Amino acid sequence: MDGRLAGKVAIVSGAGAIGPGLSNGRATAILYAREGAQVFATDLDPDSLAETQSIVEAEGGRCTTQVADASSAEAVCAYVERCIDLFGRVDILQNNVGIVDVGGPEELTEGQWDKLFAVNVKSMFLSCKYVLPRMVERGRGVIVNISSIASIRYTGYPCASYAASKAAVNQLTQNIAIQYADKGIRANCVLPGLMDTPQIRHYVQSGYGNDPDAMIKTRNRSCPTGQMGTPWDVAAASLFLASDEARYVTGSLLVVDGGLTSRSC
Repeated sequence: MDGRLAGKVAIVSGAGAIGPGLSNGRATAILYAREGAQVFATDLDPDSLAETQSIVEAEGGRCTTQVADASSAEAVCAYVERCIDLFGRVDILQNNVGIVDVGGPEELTEGQWDKLFAVNVKSMFLSCKYVLPRMVERGRGVIVNISSIASIRYTGYPCASYAASKAAVNQLTQNIAIQYADKGIRANCVLPGLMDTPQIRHYVQSGYGNDPDAMIKTRNRSCPTGQMGTPWDVAAASLFLASDEARYVTGSLLVVDGGLTSRSC
């Protein structure tokens, strides 16, 4: 299959969706496959993961799946090794796994804080830990981590643990970018702004009074474009960073937010 990722093997974590429709991870898995990649998709939800696989294969793409807890070292090591066994390499590692808790330090429990950091940060540390040696062996590779504009500014409702975790993702990524720059490996972040995904209905609407329609209207009004972005916007940015077109791009924090962070208020 021709395309910008033709002949590449891409691990895409968080390739399912927490509700109906497209998540960032699902859209990215579909787009990578459309561009010729052999996609190795992982997610904690087997049914949602199977749905992603069926969409990719219905379009003629290639998608292998493995159910995995991204915060478990054993599970992450297992899916990386299976990908290597099946395809011999990992060219692209795309980390999409993430959850949100609404609240500040007073509202959040210690358990919530620890779980969110395990899912949002530890998962990316683990996947990088097990993929990087394989990329070093081959002298090339690309890592794309999904962060958030919450890592660099307040987004309209309190989400202290989420914002802190995404700031950690930024620094994890930039540290990897510099450490491995002379080894042919690139690492970058995509920072989505307000996106219309199943995740916002599952995790975020409590920050808007638990009224999903009001939440959508408020989030749309908050965007300079008058409309939230979609998972395809995140997938397209990820594709650029994963492709050879971005061969001299590493350590970047690519903001995809319709101009939101450029506005003063």
